[in-house]
Amino acid sequence: MINFLYKILLTFNSTSLLLVVYWIKEQHLINWSSISPKLANIPDFVSYGIYFFIPVLLTLFSLWLAKFLDNDNIDKSKITEVEQANNAFLPSYLGYFFVALSVTHCETLIYIFLILFVFTYFSQTLYFNPLFLLLKYKFYYITTVNGVKVFIITKKSLKNPSKIYFPKLKRINDFTFIDKE
Repeated sequence: MINFLYKILLTFNSTSLLLVVYWIKEQHLINWSSISPKLANIPDFVSYGIYFFIPVLLTLFSLWLAKFLDNDNIDKSKITEVEQANNAFLPSYLGYFFVALSVTHCETLIYIFLILFVFTYFSQTLYFNPLFLLLKYKFYYITTVNGVKVFIITKKSLKNPSKIYFPKLKRINDFTFIDKE
């Protein structure tokens, strides 16, 4: 059950910036005066900052929640190749931003977001959250001696396959792990 909830959270985190960009583009603001008349003069950028801060908080929560995932490891003798994956996902996220900027109706955005959410949930790329980059995480494809390619989220800088060792991995699925060392 924790894996299912974790995957839902990671999926939302990785697609939520689409909503943030749309809300900023539409200049949708928090109605501060409905909370308190004293808050009526809060600048617009505060609303936009809160919109951005919510995915950041959820990303931090997902990193904390990872400690409850199943443990795993990859021994350095089992790794034959390492490939950086950070830049491979950039076109997808630029596409999300262009979609958010071009959508004119909120209802359309909801349908597009739901479709992206479902596709992202069932794809192997759902765990690429650009907010992880701000938190100094990196993304790698690791190929094992069995020819299996796995996706690793880690703060380590990986270069030499013979020196890579992951004693404290958390398993998100059979091909995706997050390094909690």
